[in-house]
Amino acid sequence: MMLQVAAPAKVNLALSITGVRADGYHELSSVFLRLRLSDDVWCLRDADLAGPDQLTIEGEVECPVADNLVLRAAAAFRAAAAAEGGQIPSVRIGLHKRIPIAAGLGGGSSDAAAMLQLLAMLHPGIPDQVSIRSLAAAIGADVSFFVDGAGAALVTGIGESVEPLPPPIEPVGLLLVAPPLGATTRDVFRAWDTGPGTVASEAGGTVDELATRLRAGATPSALVELAPRLRDANDLWAAAATVTAGLGELRSSLESRLERPFLLTGSGSTLFALYPSPDGATQDARRIGSDPALAGLHVIATCSTGPRPIAITNRRDP
Repeated sequence: MMLQVAAPAKVNLALSITGVRADGYHELSSVFLRLRLSDDVWCLRDADLAGPDQLTIEGEVECPVADNLVLRAAAAFRAAAAAEGGQIPSVRIGLHKRIPIAAGLGGGSSDAAAMLQLLAMLHPGIPDQVSIRSLAAAIGADVSFFVDGAGAALVTGIGESVEPLPPPIEPVGLLLVAPPLGATTRDVFRAWDTGPGTVASEAGGTVDELATRLRAGATPSALVELAPRLRDANDLWAAAATVTAGLGELRSSLESRLERPFLLTGSGSTLFALYPSPDGATQDARRIGSDPALAGLHVIATCSTGPRPIAITNRRDP
């Protein structure tokens, strides 16, 4: 018997870089939206397992095992428990990947958050919820958002400050299109550092306006109407287009074919469009998926979700 939890993806509806710290980390202000698209993470305590945690990955075969954030999360949890006098035995971990990697969708961070949640369930009280939030911030920039569990949030600092926001009143449809080869967040931020990027851009005003609209209760149609502004409200676009070959051409092609704006999530390389309902995203996903000129892309139709309690289920077979 083992425990399993879904690890959802996210998109950044808008992203502004607000500063660069002395240690080189970039501070940002961004609105995150949680998606129905998710990985599955499960773990099993095994008394016969002596040595390090064991991770098995299914689905996205290019996802590496070595230095995977799931293993980092388990190690961080174990170290925190040891500091409190607790002992966490090794575990067998399974990860079914559906979220494209190096795509700006937060898959690795969400997997890490799921691992923390699973270990907290297996070992209640070691550490407590406050400690898990601290661990999340130390593991990766987006992990705090996924641990918090909000359907949408205003995320600031280096990702550790999360203000939950009401998600759209009804699910908004999203069409995700990711190139076959992603880009690392580190490479994109390096490109921003050496490029014409500036702090306090116009994207900051769009982030603030979007957060205000969500607090007041935004419909999917209202977000779709705002999409042309959101398209240009990601300060990492120019850097991502430099790092990911053909990203600019891909956006132009998608916008020409579907006649709607495509946004960049995070540092990329995933582009996405917003729809008043999930059905519209599904229809356009079929169109793009059957277009020979766009073969090889990750094309995924999904939708936003509301805040939900952690759904941990028993799983019999890994």
